[in-house]
Amino acid sequence: MKSRHVLTGFVVLLALAPLVLPTFQVTLLNYIGLYALVVLGLVLLTGVGGMTSFGQAAFVGLGSYTSAYLTATQQLPAWLEWAAGSPWLSLLIGILLTATVALLLGALTLRLSGHYLPLGTIAWGISLYYLFGTVKTLGGHSGISGLPPIELFGLELDKGEKMFYLIWAILLLAMLVTQNLLNSREGRAIRALKGGQLMAESMGVNTFRSKMVVFLISALFAAISGWLYAHNQRFVNPTPFGLSMGIDYLFMALIGGVANVWGALLGAGILTMAKQWLQDLLPWLLGDAGKYEHIVFGLLIILIMHRTPGGLWPMLMKLAPAKLRQRKQLLPEAGAVGTPDLPRRDLPEKGELILQAKDVTRQFGGLVANKEMNLEVHAGEILALIGPNGAGKSTMFNQLSAVDTPTSGEVLFRGQSLKGKSSREVATLGMSRTFQHVKLLPTMTVLENVAIGAHLRGNKGVISSALHLERLEETSLLQEAKRQLERVGLGDYLYEEAGSLALGQQRILEIARALCADPCLLLLDEPAAGLRHKEKQALADLLSKLRSEGMAILLVEHDMDFVMGLVDRIVVMEFGEKIAEGLPEEIQTNPAVLEAYLGGAD
Repeated sequence: MKSRHVLTGFVVLLALAPLVLPTFQVTLLNYIGLYALVVLGLVLLTGVGGMTSFGQAAFVGLGSYTSAYLTATQQLPAWLEWAAGSPWLSLLIGILLTATVALLLGALTLRLSGHYLPLGTIAWGISLYYLFGTVKTLGGHSGISGLPPIELFGLELDKGEKMFYLIWAILLLAMLVTQNLLNSREGRAIRALKGGQLMAESMGVNTFRSKMVVFLISALFAAISGWLYAHNQRFVNPTPFGLSMGIDYLFMALIGGVANVWGALLGAGILTMAKQWLQDLLPWLLGDAGKYEHIVFGLLIILIMHRTPGGLWPMLMKLAPAKLRQRKQLLPEAGAVGTPDLPRRDLPEKGELILQAKDVTRQFGGLVANKEMNLEVHAGEILALIGPNGAGKSTMFNQLSAVDTPTSGEVLFRGQSLKGKSSREVATLGMSRTFQHVKLLPTMTVLENVAIGAHLRGNKGVISSALHLERLEETSLLQEAKRQLERVGLGDYLYEEAGSLALGQQRILEIARALCADPCLLLLDEPAAGLRHKEKQALADLLSKLRSEGMAILLVEHDMDFVMGLVDRIVVMEFGEKIAEGLPEEIQTNPAVLEAYLGGAD
């Protein structure tokens, strides 16, 4: 049985539900649909983007109150009279208002990190909650009643059975849009947020923009859920939009599977049904006094989180038949109509000066990590930067790649000073890098990880991705990723999880990702670490081929056998300073180098 057959069966059952179920059960399904729409936003924001928010209930309230105010208030201000009484116009205004508020709050809170971010969401979530209950025109704590039903194609959706189809149609559409987004260039940028923003920025991803995108989308999903809730209930008050409901939404995401689209629906369903069952069962067992369901439910959540920290959806998928668990083949089958190749950068002439460090000094307080360092890298050559542990190589590497800024001196890349430039801006100029400690997204496929490197070579945005209008460009990006993987010998692992590869293979994967950016300068941080002898030979052959094509390569490496047989020139550092520079055979006999290494590499 294929996944699309399961989905078709699920949709058919949904369509039949209001026809065969009692009104109470349909009402529960409506609530599950409304909650799942909010939780879907948290899947993007928290599960994929790595940003915890306790304030989603406030956005639900913003959508609810906007529609309630516009459709049930007797006397609107003159400038809003055109929207009076129309749920559909109130939806449009609610979306615009929510987008404005989300952009403002996102600009204020998304620059926070660690525990400050969730604390920030708690702060504005509580503020909006009290705003709803305080403003007299919003009915105070009594709320607003008398909302009109939604009309659709002349049909008045005045009962839960009729609202059911609208709620679930919007939810399924939102799930489809979310899945489309995640399986795109923009989606990979969003998924990279959780795996390491330094890596993402180095690949050209504007991480703050990606954060704002998911924050905005999650807020809009919540606002639409609030609009549906308001016209389903025909009444709103502040109670459902407080912090406790914001926590419940997070619990739903955690229970279902915070990083899975279908986990949003599963979590919303389990929490809603479990609450109902506990409210019915516990008073019968323990008496009417007290709200024991909160205690029992809290213990159940702790148990689920302990046993299945990734949520229930991943656990269910492990139990599902292999055909349902099979990863989607992102590339067209062999023999399909070809897609255009991505444009390529013209590599500079052999010998052209590509990278220059001029008197680079980096101080951390009283510690001098680099002192008046000078080096040059030319097109068509491989330069090795070596030195004992603590020599300052990593700090220098960060200066050269614009991850860090020199205290004095400057770094020039193709004649341009990198002062004041971010690593993302430098990536656009043609510099790409790997990392000493491998930075991959372990649950994403090898192909998708490498395709992140081609981020700057595409230009389709969020709307195109969500509506699946970027397929031609997307296929070109993935074809490029496949080409680079085949180039480095990983062509047989396209759809394997990157985290399942051996360490040496992960390092090679990073090189493929860097090559996918189409650089003219490649910075490699210990690329041979963890590689077996044959893998090192294959890597040396690849780097030699890149050199012959005109690529400039700078590598930091500890394996002296690998370095000496490969590179054109070597710069040796000790205590933050350059102590030698020259050809490999000159460095091997240099007294200062021999003294620094005590006869061998560390």
